Amino acid sequence: MLTTIFLQTGGGSTLTGMLPFLLMFVVIYLFMIRPQMKRAKNEKQFQSSIAKGNKIVTTSGIHGKIVDIVDSDNTVIIETGAGKIKFERSSISMELSKKYQPAIEKK
Repeated sequence: MLTTIFLQTGGGSTLTGMLPFLLMFVVIYLFMIRPQMKRAKNEKQFQSSIAKGNKIVTTSGIHGKIVDIVDSDNTVIIETGAGKIKFERSSISMELSKKYQPAIEKK
């Protein structure tokens, strides 16, 4: 009987000791891992939805219009004021019309 009581209280203290680590993992998942997975999913979806004629901005800040999409090497050809430039599809940051769309809707 005495050993049964000792085991029950010992098991509870182990769970209580692990509770902060479990809570810390849940917080890290909710605030760091989950948003990063969502952002990666949205970025992958955006890169697959790129089409000819879209006005875009690259990660380096170059504005241009997509002239051609080369699926074999996963690149796009962008027409800028200086001429045509070939970029990796992953280097496209955003579609230019989506950047200014909320400003237009507010007016």
